[in-house]
Amino acid sequence: MMSIFNIFFLIFLISNLLMLISTLISKKSLQDREKCSPFECGFDPLDKSRIPFSLHFFLITVIFLIFDVEIALIFPMIINFKMSNMFFWSLSSFFFLFILLIGLYHEWNQNMLNWIN
Repeated sequence: MMSIFNIFFLIFLISNLLMLISTLISKKSLQDREKCSPFECGFDPLDKSRIPFSLHFFLITVIFLIFDVEIALIFPMIINFKMSNMFFWSLSSFFFLFILLIGLYHEWNQNMLNWIN
């Protein structure tokens, strides 16, 4: 029987051999700067790092997160529809949706929903 050291050595050798073969036969070009660099939210990672950040991009992200959390809060309200008092369920649902609509109106008033300034 082979010892554990021999088995680990064989596995190490096979994995390194496979990595070497895949590196040799790959068609990756190191000269293509755009394909080799990571994509960072529209920023060029090889450029200077102190460029101004688009506030519009940030606000659209915040709007997405708010409405994503809103969906996560509405689903339990739908499930609790049969188990709760109809008046209190309607009142809390209306209040929650009213706050969301006020936020949406505020974003619309500030022209944050327009992509083109």
